[in-house]
Amino acid sequence: MGGGPAGVELAGALAELAHGTLKEDFRNIDTSEAEIILLQSREHILPVYPPHLSLKARKSLEKLGVTVKTGVRVDDIRGQLVTYRDGDKLEQIRTRTVLWTAGMKASPIANMLAECADAQLDQAGRVIVEPDFHLAKYKNIFVVGDLAHYPDGEGGILPGIAPVAMQEGFYVARFIRNGIQNRPLKPFKYTDWGNLAVIGKHQAVVDMGWLKLSGFLAWFVWLFIHVFYLLEFDNKLIVMIQWAWSYFTDSKGARLITTPGKDPEIKLEDDHETIIYEATLNPTETSISL
Repeated sequence: MGGGPAGVELAGALAELAHGTLKEDFRNIDTSEAEIILLQSREHILPVYPPHLSLKARKSLEKLGVTVKTGVRVDDIRGQLVTYRDGDKLEQIRTRTVLWTAGMKASPIANMLAECADAQLDQAGRVIVEPDFHLAKYKNIFVVGDLAHYPDGEGGILPGIAPVAMQEGFYVARFIRNGIQNRPLKPFKYTDWGNLAVIGKHQAVVDMGWLKLSGFLAWFVWLFIHVFYLLEFDNKLIVMIQWAWSYFTDSKGARLITTPGKDPEIKLEDDHETIIYEATLNPTETSISL
């Protein structure tokens, strides 16, 4: 549930896993009846992207075998039954696996700050902070990331995503340093460098200002930016080698451990002599003699 970047990427990854890796590598798993359904309350998935990129992302998911339902709201999740509302109709889906990417409540640490430091919380449980990210009554306690309620200047709040948290963290570090050195610091302003979402192999969407891409080129841009932001050259090199191996061999690095399959029953037409071999192991040698 949830048609944002996390939900779209997760649905695409599961589709490739179910219809690709599991089908080819695991004889005990029958994926022919596997169905992946993505529920989105808004009219489009990836609502922060331009409409044409959202549409291309939807087509890419459907090509992978994902059923996309938009404009629906989940009313209840109970046991193995998901009930959602499509217009005036109530629909139900029977499933043993439910994955939620439609937002979450803030960390319980916010409640601790509310009790111990008299912090104010919003409806989602995030801490309402001052323009410099400190608490109203404690200027030496700072809150950043998805735990902070910080206005975006357009009537909303900054989203709880990694780029926002990184910029907020850098700002607070500079704020503390400048405070020690008695130097002023300009007010915080978030710079939105754009959005990227990878859907599957060769499929992604990129919205970075004037640069709006989809398909293979967008997927390549996503790979480049992902590697660029990795720390240390060794990490970059290892990731590129692993990706290249997976790409050219179509081999996944992860494997599942499943129960042994049932071996076919062997029937002997005639009686056969049983031969017993005695195996001895010499502690000073590494070979086994029969």
